[in-house]
Amino acid sequence: MKSSLKIIFLLMLLNSGLFAQSTLKPPIETGVSFSLAKSRKAIIDNIFYKFNFNIPADKGSEIVAAEEINFELKDLPSILQLDFKQDARNIKSISVNGKVILVNLQNEHLLFDKKNLLKGLNKIEIQFIAGNESLNRNTDYLYALFVPDHARTVFPCFDQPDLKAIFELTLTVPKDWKVLANGIKKDSVVSATNTTYHFANSNKLSTYLFSFAAGKFNTLKKKLGNRSMEFLHRETDTKKISLSVDSVFIAHKDAIDFLEKWTSIPFPFQKVGFMAIPDFQFGGMEHPGEVQYKSSALFLDEGATRDQFISRSNLISHETAHMWFGDLVTMKWFNDVWMKEVFANFMADKVTEKLMGKNTFDLKFLLDHYPAAYSIDRTEGSNPIRQQLDNLQDAGSMYGNIIYHKAPIMMKQLEQLMGKENFQKGIREYLKKFGYSNADWNDLIAILSKYTETDLYQWNKVWVNQPGRPVFESKISYSGNKISNFSISQKPERGNPRVWPQAFSVKLFYPNHNKTISVNIKNASTVLNEAKNLEKPEFILFNADGAGYGLFPIEQLMLESVFLLENPLERASAYINAYENTLAGKYLNAEELLLLLTKGLTIEKNEMNLRLITGYISSLYWTFTTPKNRLAMAPNLEKALWQSIEQQTRANNKKILFSTYQNIYLTTEAANNIYTIWQNQNPPAGIKLIDDDYTGLALSIALKSDTAKNVLKQQLQRITNIDRKNRLVFLMPALSSVQAERDSFFYSLRERKNRQKEAFVTTALSYLHHPLRQTKSIKYLPESLTLLTEIQKTGDIFFPQSWLSAIFGNYQTPEAEKVVTDFLNNHPNYNPKLKDKILQSTDNLFRAKEIIKNNN
Repeated sequence: MKSSLKIIFLLMLLNSGLFAQSTLKPPIETGVSFSLAKSRKAIIDNIFYKFNFNIPADKGSEIVAAEEINFELKDLPSILQLDFKQDARNIKSISVNGKVILVNLQNEHLLFDKKNLLKGLNKIEIQFIAGNESLNRNTDYLYALFVPDHARTVFPCFDQPDLKAIFELTLTVPKDWKVLANGIKKDSVVSATNTTYHFANSNKLSTYLFSFAAGKFNTLKKKLGNRSMEFLHRETDTKKISLSVDSVFIAHKDAIDFLEKWTSIPFPFQKVGFMAIPDFQFGGMEHPGEVQYKSSALFLDEGATRDQFISRSNLISHETAHMWFGDLVTMKWFNDVWMKEVFANFMADKVTEKLMGKNTFDLKFLLDHYPAAYSIDRTEGSNPIRQQLDNLQDAGSMYGNIIYHKAPIMMKQLEQLMGKENFQKGIREYLKKFGYSNADWNDLIAILSKYTETDLYQWNKVWVNQPGRPVFESKISYSGNKISNFSISQKPERGNPRVWPQAFSVKLFYPNHNKTISVNIKNASTVLNEAKNLEKPEFILFNADGAGYGLFPIEQLMLESVFLLENPLERASAYINAYENTLAGKYLNAEELLLLLTKGLTIEKNEMNLRLITGYISSLYWTFTTPKNRLAMAPNLEKALWQSIEQQTRANNKKILFSTYQNIYLTTEAANNIYTIWQNQNPPAGIKLIDDDYTGLALSIALKSDTAKNVLKQQLQRITNIDRKNRLVFLMPALSSVQAERDSFFYSLRERKNRQKEAFVTTALSYLHHPLRQTKSIKYLPESLTLLTEIQKTGDIFFPQSWLSAIFGNYQTPEAEKVVTDFLNNHPNYNPKLKDKILQSTDNLFRAKEIIKNNN
């Protein structure tokens, strides 16, 4: 026994030695591999970057840059790898610890030999030409966007989240340009043509959070309480500016005040700065001191709906929450990127709850998260919340609705399980322990486990580490007119047997009263003892509080009475469950549900619910109804929408209904109506339309009428803002009535330079592949799939999913299905994460055949 232990001990020593050697000499491969990241984390510390970027006015000219990297080495690797995804010609000179060396660039890494390195403090100085890919250069402005691993496309660095550093930045820009960065501006030096800005050292940041912007922006500054804020934007509509600016500043203050109190940690960075970017790729990005937002999300006017105002508040709260969750405490590796997003969404929802009340919060939480999470979790390509990641070059494929929407649902269930007070204590401890450092999910679970008796590791297995959702079934028996037994069971929609512990409610409806029963299901089934001996109800609403996650039973009488439910949350839960069951082929078919929801267009008065059901109507109409049946339905649906516009009293509701009318119209009468409204700029009574709305109308007219050739040209003349003009110019070829022009547009997307404005591209693709154009656009599908790998490598994090969704979102034909099937069959070793994206985006396509069959 003792000899065996000695052998095991020796083997452990040998293995640890081998591991130590491997960590000091990981393979030189493209991207940033997990083995490389782990090896560098073990030996590198105290990183300090100094940058000097000289940015010319001409976006075609090179950006000359200089960099100094100071860092400590705890041990000497045989070769040190510095990440740089550019050609070696971009490097003009390199010196290491004062000695000039030759450039050795292999597989996206600058290599440094052990002989030139020192144990302890090292200095690398590099003169280089900055890469353009992630600097988002426009005619008169640029902005740096480096998430998840794109810093290395611009400058050499240790591009991994757990090697945090301090950044010192100097920017030289054209004289009339404004700048914003992570640090405070220390001073500036003005010459005849340029201004050089020196920024204070940043807080400790991961490379993906380092950022700067420069260009022709307007600068606004405000001091709210004791906190100064800076806001850069390019908006020219004076009405939008006057109606939005104060609200944007206040929303930041409100979010910061709430989060400081909830976390018990003061705002963790040196400044509050943010900017609005036209057609930004995301809703926002959380760089400390230089938060970037999509301009249209911040600037609203009197035509905006209440839902848009709530969404703006939520977006600002989301990015502000990142200051604590993601920026202060950052994931160790991007397999835990979901952690920062779940907390940003979860805390943003808490801000909404604080500012707008529990009822609004509960409804918004349900509508924001559940449909989006189900849209992925119901598919064959569903992924778990926490995924494996071998190389950061694939990190972008991890983003999607599961981490943004299922994860907050999971976190809400966890808070309910632990209790709000214990949950908050655990999170506060986590933030204080790992502040300005890195942590992973296991670190958090270990802390939270101290505040609950529940086995969180077991709970974590199904909620976090496995994909999918449960399907619930009920069994109810009666003795006379009394319930003798009522049980609820769950099973996975697909995959191995497992149980989702969770809580929700079931509501029994009677002629003169109702009875709500709380369900806390921890096993495959549970008996609702509280229901025993209750009278037989008229109908039952499952998941009445909208808290449960999964597919729930439906009763026919409940569907018939859904618009009579007094609570908007209960109606929303019923709408969502009806739609999900329709897609699952249960209870009712697509056209039955479409007719049911159409009845609610006048009855449903809640703005958020009305947006939900009109969205479902559009989906059912375009994706799950044949062209022939769609034409037959169009007159009645158009009439129902127009009557609802006239009968609804709230302006926001009217506008939602008008947008749906614009989306679905097909008849000549409706086309003339839309054209007249656009031409005369005279909307229906009670509706306020702005320039962007009229541009949307012009695009719809061009899409649906081959004779409307001059509409887009006329609309272009109406637009005064240069950024909005550029957007319409980009979209026009995709809306052309000439097939050759549409072909030319699509094939131009082969070149990366034509895909740089990703928001423009996905909007254009949605028009190019609209159901009315699919007989001509189906030929683009094979190459669209072939381009996906390149899209993933060269685009930003959401681009692969948005590319696929814009293309395949409404296809329903066997021909399109065959394209996808053939592609997957012909690529058996295809990137599994991208394969999942394809399966997610084409799920409706594969369901359509059976759903359409059920309609008949």
